[in-house]
Amino acid sequence: MKTFLMHPDRDFNAEPPSPKVVIPYAQDLELNVLLDAAAAGDRYLHDIMSAACAHAWENDIATVLYRQAILKDCLANPAVARQLYAIATEPFSRDHSWSFSLYGRDAASKVSSGVHTLQSSLDVLGRLRDTCIRHAGRFTSSGFRLFFATLERDLDDSCLAAARADLDNLTFHNGLLLSAQVGEGGKAIGTMLRKPQPRDLNWMRRILTSGGRSFTYQLHPRDDAGARAFSELQDRGLSLISDAIYQSAEHVLGFIKALRAELAFYLGCLNLKERFDQIGEPVAFPEPREDHGHFRCRNLRDASLALTMGRPVIGNDVDAEGKPLVIITGANRGGKSTFLRSVGLAQLMTQCGSFVTADAFVISLHSGLFTHYKREEDRNMRSGKFDEELVRMNAIADDIHQSAVVLFNESFAATHEREGSEIARQIVTALLENNVTVFFVSHMYEFARSFLNDERALFLRADREEDSVRTFRLVPAKPLPKSFGHDLYERIFGNA
Repeated sequence: MKTFLMHPDRDFNAEPPSPKVVIPYAQDLELNVLLDAAAAGDRYLHDIMSAACAHAWENDIATVLYRQAILKDCLANPAVARQLYAIATEPFSRDHSWSFSLYGRDAASKVSSGVHTLQSSLDVLGRLRDTCIRHAGRFTSSGFRLFFATLERDLDDSCLAAARADLDNLTFHNGLLLSAQVGEGGKAIGTMLRKPQPRDLNWMRRILTSGGRSFTYQLHPRDDAGARAFSELQDRGLSLISDAIYQSAEHVLGFIKALRAELAFYLGCLNLKERFDQIGEPVAFPEPREDHGHFRCRNLRDASLALTMGRPVIGNDVDAEGKPLVIITGANRGGKSTFLRSVGLAQLMTQCGSFVTADAFVISLHSGLFTHYKREEDRNMRSGKFDEELVRMNAIADDIHQSAVVLFNESFAATHEREGSEIARQIVTALLENNVTVFFVSHMYEFARSFLNDERALFLRADREEDSVRTFRLVPAKPLPKSFGHDLYERIFGNA
């Protein structure tokens, strides 16, 4: 059986990024703020959400829409979704994990642990099926309907009853029935595990039913050699079924484990939605586009900033349809970096199959997300600030591929404007030629001016009132050849 709650045609890769491997854009987007809110203190949920983010760029539009439909079902039925997750989590909790352990390499251990695991799993699967049957009418997504139909088809009452009866027989309460021939040296050959005779399964039948002539051999308590011989004989008989039972247990437990992982993603989204509801931050489902060049948002807001501040934040309306280059200029502390972060987080949340913090959002899917933000000076003085920027840009160039998106935040400003502008221009031009979408926050007028006549570019500027008050909104406007040094002077010396 397959769960198919994250992909319509394959399993979900639930392996989180290694702690030694840093997600390159995590720091710049303050991704951990989002992940912590989704996890709600649960480390497992944090790992699953991290895995979903790490593999988001592999998702196509069918997968994104598939997950959106399932998430809408979860949002409409949060109590049922949490109940399903709680049942799927039981085998891995401290209170139940002892009965689901697969341990031992000898045949007897494999059979014993496999049978106990299957018996416990059947109880979980039965309750999952019953829960699904009770609430199936409330779910409309193809993913949940397929999952419910699979459980109802493969786990009907007769199937579960037959499985429980077979597993009860495999506990061998009445001992093993083996047949063998005597070979050379009196050794058993052709050992075969036999199904118990009906008269052996019930003490009343043994009294009332006559059987063939039999002999009993009882070992002396101190006969170690005899005990080993009988143990070897038992293992020889059980080895015929041990691998099959062990593999069956692994398969069933793997199904429950996969279900737990896939439901964990939607539980994380439910936690995130509850946090946004608490602070009054509305969300919407984005409209993904497979072809290149789509970007249109209405009231797009920075999810991490809203979670950090604990209240709704100011958003932006931007129409960059057919504009693979967006250059953002304007005064400091005007909302440029916040908008850049909102774009990155919304792109990531879209490709994970989640909602976004916007009233409306239309976006092309991309093959990867890269960020190049300014960094603080290297305290160890191993390299200059500009050298460090070039090293990070070189690393991006090694990993980037077509259809990716890159967010630049005041990049290449560590050198003088003419050199920084020329380097930025050449890099951006090369990226655009390779079908890469670029968002660039910059104070370098020479860089921005070099794209003034380029039809591929959209210019945004941080809005600023006449009295220097920031609105924290971006408006379509070309860059200005002047700086806002007067604002800086007033902030530093205004009260002097």
